[in-house]
Amino acid sequence: MLVKVYDKQAKEIDSLELSDAVFAREYNEAIIHQCVVAQLNNMRQGTKSTLTRTEVRGGGRKPWRQKGTGNARQGSTRAPQWIKGGVVFAPKPRDFSQKVNKTMKQEALKSALSKKFEENEAIVVDSLALNAAKTKEMATVLKNFSLDKTVLVVLGNNDANAVIAARNIPGVTTINADLINVLDVVANAKCIFSKEAVLAIEKKYVEA
Repeated sequence: MLVKVYDKQAKEIDSLELSDAVFAREYNEAIIHQCVVAQLNNMRQGTKSTLTRTEVRGGGRKPWRQKGTGNARQGSTRAPQWIKGGVVFAPKPRDFSQKVNKTMKQEALKSALSKKFEENEAIVVDSLALNAAKTKEMATVLKNFSLDKTVLVVLGNNDANAVIAARNIPGVTTINADLINVLDVVANAKCIFSKEAVLAIEKKYVEA
């Protein structure tokens, strides 16, 4: 697979041959969906908790006698229909995490990356190293490529300034090539890779 390589001014300067085993896979929506759902569930804290009627303080005495008052019969002032009553089917702390095997995660990521390159939603830049960690410099790079939607910037190990420069730009997410995942790829409209990053991804997953 041959992709164009640009400089930071969005001018084509070179081409790069990438492995079909990573960047030209068949699109598998089902496996991508499964991995994204699992990743979202694994991000949930699962700490929400409210009290049932058995856990709310008070309500031990019957509020009025069963018959003869003209009111509906009541057994406790802590039943769910009462103010300060318990919650029906109260949510309790639970573990939402889902296990996804390593092979499935790798296949989903390869499929998602392949789709981005196939639909021209991925850009490879020779280098995203910036002279200074300034938002203006990263904003200029994105403007040169007309990236005005959500963007995932995938960086190599030598692009520390780019992380700081991009963090104040709305809709822009930065991630190191070693940490790239399915959710970030599919959640952003465009992906921009440094040449170092895309080669690191290829090296990591071509043998997987």
